[in-house]
Amino acid sequence: MQVQSYLFFYGRCDEALAFYADTLGAQITFLTRFKDAPPEQGIPGWEDKVMHANFQVGETQLMASDGMGPQESSKMKGCSLSIGADSFEQGERVFKALAEGGEVVMPYQATFWASGFGMLVDKFGVHWMVNCPDV
Repeated sequence: MQVQSYLFFYGRCDEALAFYADTLGAQITFLTRFKDAPPEQGIPGWEDKVMHANFQVGETQLMASDGMGPQESSKMKGCSLSIGADSFEQGERVFKALAEGGEVVMPYQATFWASGFGMLVDKFGVHWMVNCPDV
């Protein structure tokens, strides 16, 4: 059994995937658009939006979509993605990159449990925790 995160970007999935490729080295492993679906399952005006995508960050597979149409809109709440860094410097770099255009919840800093830890919400509304354990 495996649990995987599925992120919805409400019309901004292409932009989010490009951002994660730039900041995290994410690689798209599969992508299909609404225009690829049978006509009766399409969403008018959303033909070029992402119906489903798989992308990989390190060894982690994530899934993403633009959602179910322009009427759908929501803020992500109740969950956070946690990313582990191999060094304080790597964690700091990733934190700053993800925070660009977003909101820092807790600055990246040393804590009693880690050499570096910080929390943020990126510009797409995704909550992140960046953690570098004591090494």
